[in-house]
Order: sequence, then structure tokens, then C-alpha cells
Amino acid sequence: MKLKPSASITAMQRVTELKAKGRRIYDFCVGEPDFSTPGNIVDAAIAALRAGDTHYTGSAGILSLRKAISNKLLRDSGVTYDPSEIVVASGAKLLIYELFSATLEAGDEVIVPAPFWVSYPDIVALNGGVPVVVPCGPETGFKLTPASLEAAITEKTRWVIFNSPSNPTGAIYSHQEWSSLIEVLLAHPQVSVLTDEIYEHVIYDGAKNVTPVAVDPRLRERCVIVNGMSKAYAMTGWRLGFAAGPRHVIQAVVKLLGQSTTCACSFAQTAAIEALEGSQEPIADMLESYKKRRTQIVDGLNRIEGISCAMPQGAFYAFPDVRRLLGSQTQDDSVISTDADLVSYLLEEASAAIMGGASYGSPGFLRLSFATSETTISEGIEAIAQAVAKLRLPGTNIEGA
Repeated sequence: MKLKPSASITAMQRVTELKAKGRRIYDFCVGEPDFSTPGNIVDAAIAALRAGDTHYTGSAGILSLRKAISNKLLRDSGVTYDPSEIVVASGAKLLIYELFSATLEAGDEVIVPAPFWVSYPDIVALNGGVPVVVPCGPETGFKLTPASLEAAITEKTRWVIFNSPSNPTGAIYSHQEWSSLIEVLLAHPQVSVLTDEIYEHVIYDGAKNVTPVAVDPRLRERCVIVNGMSKAYAMTGWRLGFAAGPRHVIQAVVKLLGQSTTCACSFAQTAAIEALEGSQEPIADMLESYKKRRTQIVDGLNRIEGISCAMPQGAFYAFPDVRRLLGSQTQDDSVISTDADLVSYLLEEASAAIMGGASYGSPGFLRLSFATSETTISEGIEAIAQAVAKLRLPGTNIEGA
């Protein structure tokens, strides 16, 4: 297969190139917290380094960390997993890859609801699977419904991927929504569930992340929970993820890790114990900042003619609908035919770096990260508004403002 480069990594590289040339760029592409890793976690890593914690660990991850993860899953999700049912690796992305490598055979189908995180379909295809993309538009809150799930399942279906809270939409599946989806899944015992919960702590307005196994334990032997330290603890560069699931699946993943990366970084694992068991106040502090930025960016986008943006329930992304802008003309009479055209226009005209919805399986939308400063949001959204105001909207002879 032809492997496409990661859209988000490509965008980050383009922003870096432009900044190196001296351009002031309003960067809304970044998919990581703009906060430093909390000091207690850094201190734990330094202490581990000084204590000589710099060698290989077992491929499953150190036992003390897997016990901490077991406690965390019980505390936060209400589910019980033995350390032997937990694996630690160099990032949640690697675990998703190894999971599909361990379980997919050529031609197996994996249901991928769209909008999706950009890497899901390619990871499936790289492991011989067939990604079955199911569009989930704003009319369903960007979420899979029981009817759309049922319609997508075939005898070849082996997995369905859920990402809640979602990148790129911030959508969260409620307890009732999970109950309805699980009823469909129970009727198809060949289908397993990957639930990517990397944004579980980045939630708003009293919403709660729900793990499907906690809703119905009958799903336990068919569900793998994937999570990590990156988003909640601002540890993206530490590259540390974990997964919990049926013992035989987890052990298969451990075997693959043993023949690939060997193990995750030793002192990062020790620091992760402090992250999970130490003060959780840094999460609350970051969340307060995200709340303010969320309101700021969504309100700003909704004031722009031709753009409509729902308030995300979780994560740190806005996912505005820009379909009304497609077909617009620029001042030099170029036509904005796709969201990719709009992304290019806004980069040149507004110096705003944004991700196009087509990369997430949802053409006609944009993804803007608000894991950036309030100043960037304020100035960037104003620059976007001015650029959009210069467009001649479809069916009119007037500019957008």
C-alpha cells in the first residue's frame, strides 16, 4: 500500500518551516498541551535517573507502573484489571499498531467512525486490514449510532474503533449511548472494541468519560482500553502509553514489543507512577485554562459569516463546519473548492495554520486546536475573520462581511 504521511505531522513541519523564515504564524495545528510537564513528575524522573534507573525493563512495563495503572483504571473508570492484563509501551499510537498487528489477518475489516484521528485508517491498512469508514456528521453529534454500527458490520468485521473524547470533534459517548451500542455489539460476537481514551481527563460541563466495560462487563473479553500519559499530564514527548484488555491479547502485544522496541523508557515509567499516584491538581489547572480558551475560540468562530462551530464536550479542539464557504472566490478569482483550499488560503492570507477536515474523514470542516495561548486565539481568529471577509461567498457578488 501507499502510506500517506501523517497529516498532523506534515502540518507541524510546514509551520516550523514558515516560522524559520521569520513569519508570524498563528498555529492551531498542535495536538498537544502547551503546558510543561508538572514539576513533581519531572522531579521523579530526575530522581530515577540519579538512582540508576536507566536500563531495560520487561517488555510489558515495570510491575509497579502496571499496578498503578490498575489502580487508576479502578479509580477513574470503575473497571478492574490485573497487572498481567496491562501493557506499557512507547506511546498509545504504538499500542494501537501492535494490537492490530497481533490480531488482524489480511482482509479483516475494522470500523472507523468519521471524523477519526488521522492515523487510524492507515494503521489498520498497514496491518493488512480494511478500514471501513462510517460517516458520523453533526446531526448525530459526530458519533456512531446503533443503526449505523449495525449497517457497517459484516462477517469480516473484527474491530470497531471508538475515540471518546474525540480528536477532532471533542464528542463524548454517554452511558446511555454506550448501552445502545453494546446491544448491537453483543449480537456480533466476532467484533472486538478498541476504545481510545487518551483525552479522558480533558472534559467539560460536567461530562464524564465512560468506559464501555464499566457499562456492561459482558464486553470485557472483547474490549481493549488504550490510554497514555501524553494529554492529561502534558507528557507527549515522554512517549508512554498503556493498554488493558483480555490477557491473551495483551500477551500477544507484549511478544511483539519484545521483538520491536523491547520496552518503554525506564525512567519515564517511574515518573509515570508519580503522575498517576501524585497530586492531580495540575490536570485541574490545565482544564481551567482549556475551558476559557474553548469558549473564546468557539464564540470567535461563530461570529464569522459562513462558519458554524459546535461547543466540544472534551479534548482541546474546535471542529467548525465551513461547507458554506466552499465555492467562494478569492480576490484574485481563485475558487475555494475544498477545505484543503481553504486551509491553504488561510495560511497565506491570515498566517493561520489549521487542519482540514478531509484528513479526518470529514470534508467541509476544519480542526483548530485551542491548546495554545489566549493571545494566539484572539489574534488568530481575528486574522481568520478578516481573511474570510475578503471572500465572495457562493451565490453572491459580495464579500463575506
